Amino acid sequence: MVIRYLSRSSSVRTAALALGALVLLSTPVSAAELLAEPAPPRPVPAYTSAYLDRPGVQVRPDADAPPLPSHVSALAWLVADAHSGEVLAARDAHRPLPPASTLKSLFALAVLPHLDVGSRHLVAPRELDLVGAGSSLVGVAPGRDYRVDDLWRGVFLSSGNDAVHVLARLNGGLDKSVRQMREKARELGARDTHVVSPDGYDADGQVSSAYDLAVFGRAGLADPQFSRYCSTRVAQFPAGGWSYPIQNTNRLLTGADGVAPYPGLLGIKNGYTSNAGATLITAAQRDGRTLVVTVLNPQEGGGYAVYEEARSLLDWGFAAAEKVRPVGSLLPPPAKISRARTTSESALLEPDDSDWPALMMVMAGGVAVLAGLIVAVRRRAATVSRRTEAKKKIVE
Repeated sequence: MVIRYLSRSSSVRTAALALGALVLLSTPVSAAELLAEPAPPRPVPAYTSAYLDRPGVQVRPDADAPPLPSHVSALAWLVADAHSGEVLAARDAHRPLPPASTLKSLFALAVLPHLDVGSRHLVAPRELDLVGAGSSLVGVAPGRDYRVDDLWRGVFLSSGNDAVHVLARLNGGLDKSVRQMREKARELGARDTHVVSPDGYDADGQVSSAYDLAVFGRAGLADPQFSRYCSTRVAQFPAGGWSYPIQNTNRLLTGADGVAPYPGLLGIKNGYTSNAGATLITAAQRDGRTLVVTVLNPQEGGGYAVYEEARSLLDWGFAAAEKVRPVGSLLPPPAKISRARTTSESALLEPDDSDWPALMMVMAGGVAVLAGLIVAVRRRAATVSRRTEAKKKIVE
């Protein structure tokens, strides 16, 4: 275990080392006692991403922790506690991958607050012009009047790209919505995500990560409107004087297509494109604990493997929650000690052992100063004592 510095600048090092010296000087123990004490523990802070920056599977199990499921083939995945934000385990958490329709979760986080879900909108033909070929659709038709509430159900249940484009136009346009999505991602500390299209349709440069998608899922659970939409199993979608049923395409929620429903599932968002493969953000609640799981592009098991791998990770997470130490957090680092992640560097750096000689010098210096102070105090006490005795003799 090692202390992990957020900056290697000389000013930060100097401040940290000076603080260590002040602590030494204020400790009322002898030099011998200081030298005899064992080195203090150096825990990884709860907010660190240092483990998550590393490739491969990251988990810190206690002796009695259950093993991770062996058949998870996804290119990246993550299990986190939704309440605390602690990441229990992950694989390639920050690997940039195409997100498919899971990116609609970020669209909802960014745009939902700006639209009145009770209002109505008459769809113009141009609002559907840029919907990509082969997109998933809920059936929005030009010239038809819709409640904004119905359009959001079309986004969450049917993953309708047509509904996304109409809502984006209502929000001031595609460009504005993309800009808001990028800003929302940065606000949440999601530094791996680059938004090009608000619906998650494959586009050059459009990526997210298992970590960022978990951040979006956790934020969504905290939003009552988002939570209501993402957990809806079935709804009626208007079609001009009549309506038809739409069903949530998250099979863990509905139990469709031979996938057993997961107990306590809270929904969130699934996706699929030929480029991204199957992707999923999901969450479940059990015994007062809520877990968020993300799974990106399973390599084995067919089209519905994403649900079975998520099921295995949820089962493991509930069994292991009290038996593993976190490998990171979905919470953004405190502003005073954070540094924005870029594509070329990690938010937190690996340990710099070269600081230890300097720290040892400060400790030695602190001990020397402390010893000097003790000697000075004793000399002062002796002087005062001699003067007192001299005064007594004079009086007598």
